[in-house]
Amino acid sequence: MPNIKPFRALRARDDLAHKICELPYDVVTTEEARRIARSNPVSFFHISKPEVDLPQDVDRFADDVYRKGAENFGRFLEEGLLVPDVGEYLYLYRLQVNQHSQTGIVAVASCEDYINGAIKKHEQTRPEYERDRARHIEALKAQTGPAYLFHRPVGHLQGIVDEWTRNWPDVDFITDDGVRHTVWTIGQPETIREIVRIFQRMDAVYIADGHHRTAAAVRVYREWGGAGGSGWFLGVFFPADQLKIYPYNRVVRDLNGLTQAEFFARLGYFAEVTPGVACEPVRKHQIMMYIGGKWYCLDIKPEVIQGRKPHEALDVALLQEHVLKPVLGITDPRTDPRISFIGGPASAQKVQALVDVGRYVCGFSLYPVSTSDIMAIADAGLIMPPKSTWFEPKLRDGLFIYSIE
Repeated sequence: MPNIKPFRALRARDDLAHKICELPYDVVTTEEARRIARSNPVSFFHISKPEVDLPQDVDRFADDVYRKGAENFGRFLEEGLLVPDVGEYLYLYRLQVNQHSQTGIVAVASCEDYINGAIKKHEQTRPEYERDRARHIEALKAQTGPAYLFHRPVGHLQGIVDEWTRNWPDVDFITDDGVRHTVWTIGQPETIREIVRIFQRMDAVYIADGHHRTAAAVRVYREWGGAGGSGWFLGVFFPADQLKIYPYNRVVRDLNGLTQAEFFARLGYFAEVTPGVACEPVRKHQIMMYIGGKWYCLDIKPEVIQGRKPHEALDVALLQEHVLKPVLGITDPRTDPRISFIGGPASAQKVQALVDVGRYVCGFSLYPVSTSDIMAIADAGLIMPPKSTWFEPKLRDGLFIYSIE
């Protein structure tokens, strides 16, 4: 029974939202953000990645970084770049790119529901990144970007969304990556109450992206003892059938001392290997591999999959357990410098390009994980392997801010 509620948002000024709002803090490097912020004084990176306004050698976890974030946040408020709404509302947030469209409910959700499992996770968080966002929240006394969540589709809820989005939007702009961002405010009390009731009738909602944001908000809630608005965290909730999930592909620097022939011989225990044409697999349990200027199709053998738990049967897990670890010696993909990850649209083509220029010797193109996979794993209380999913289009930080004071 997930609990959501309306909130009084701080929002990027409508006419400047296209200049203020930025990609999530954790999908751009500090140098990329520094370059953008240098040429844009109203970029939200001045708040979400405040190290961009400090010397290049600064430790991004230093006290000065959080102080600078709070200082910049105050400046944006004073200059009217961020504007508080007059009341507590829900919002609709639509992202459109090419032929894809998804519309979610923007609300704050209960930290207690995260603790008791009504809001389910599928990813392990790293303590240092969790602490970083918790310190950022405490310094600003605000959550500056939403978590990205999803739920099983509900026809009645979709009907409300469809009806409401016939109205003129508050905000509508297109970012440099071609994504259209559109926002509507739901201020009608009865509609708000009905949406809240619909969520309360759901069995669960699921975190897609933003595990560290969510865990950080819960950490602050515990440290503050529930004071102020700390018992809630900011999120956008999409129906599962509208999400677009891309694979997180792998490239490796060497074959761990094996010749290509020896490597292929070892692969025979894992999959049927045949010459391939396409660079992307067409189904689950099929992996495309690029090596020596050619694509190969790896059809994972049934006996490799049989009897596996949901998280162990993911292609990314099978590849790690049967190829990357025992054959290529990559025990921990999170820390091994011999492996890199390429996610998002056209990532298979990027894999090929990186191998062709000699930066890597081999690449693997995976079939995307489904929302059904994620829900099955989260419902079982299990954790997916690192770098399993890439959700796109990305939400923009700065559109909605939740003050916990």
